[in-house]
Amino acid sequence: MTKERFEEISQEGGFVDLSARAKWLLRGGDRVRYLNGQVTNNIKTASESRSVYACVTNVKGRVEGDVFVHSSLVEGGQVLVVDAEPGLRETLGVRLDRYIIADDAELVDVSDEWQLWHAFGGKAAQFQEIPLPEGAHRTSAWRFGQDGVDLWWPVAADAPPSLDTAGTPLTAGELEVWRICAGVPAWPDELNTEVFPPEAGLQERAMDYAKGCYIGQEILSRIKTTGKMPQSLVRLQARENAAVPLSVGALLFHRNEDGKESKVGHVTSVTRHPVHGLPIGLGYVKQAFASVHSLLLASEEPPKITFEVDILTS
Repeated sequence: MTKERFEEISQEGGFVDLSARAKWLLRGGDRVRYLNGQVTNNIKTASESRSVYACVTNVKGRVEGDVFVHSSLVEGGQVLVVDAEPGLRETLGVRLDRYIIADDAELVDVSDEWQLWHAFGGKAAQFQEIPLPEGAHRTSAWRFGQDGVDLWWPVAADAPPSLDTAGTPLTAGELEVWRICAGVPAWPDELNTEVFPPEAGLQERAMDYAKGCYIGQEILSRIKTTGKMPQSLVRLQARENAAVPLSVGALLFHRNEDGKESKVGHVTSVTRHPVHGLPIGLGYVKQAFASVHSLLLASEEPPKITFEVDILTS
């Protein structure tokens, strides 16, 4: 992404085609109660105008996927609409369907039936003005570091005509740069079955500790009570002495006063900042070393190259 493009998006907002995401409808009278028992956030607060973000966790409290959920009227009936990363279409569909036993609930894969467009920042207001054909709907969603609007559009209909005047949508590469700069965790880089949601900083955004039981809830409540986590997600920026970019999987070390190095984390996502050009990224660091402006060493092999990395504010 160029500096000019980054500044344009920062000032005016942007929009992106998310139609490749996995999408499901959850029907039936028990749909809200059932899904509330599967995810970390309170599905009762989802509405036709507001999406709820949540994680699906396993019995150990670790992330099996992250989802956006809203309510909608489809074919004359009220349903929950769920969307997730494209790579979760098969595994998460099986996971969500597995626990439907005696519930009045049915999960239907509609991934190929809907276009999904998302606008954030200034572009979101423009998306609010797009006339909707029969079957289309929109809802608010916080996806990429700013308030935004989702536009759900039937595949059978043409692309929203007003998009022609909205500018150029972000490419996949531009969106990845923007996401990393904004510090937004994503599946499978920062969110995966090795991670607890609080480690990724999702306590406020994706979790409701008062809503009742769900799979993995006991362990996650214990983490909240103790305040102790194995690691924390941080934003990283290499200092100007870095001869090479950060790379995914690079190890992060802390050097003590005696010069001894100990491994304290790893890098999960990387890019170069479009404005200042320095290597930046996201990574997990042991909680004791995750304070702002901690100075770590990033090592990559082969050959071994070590340079300094700053932990930035979130």
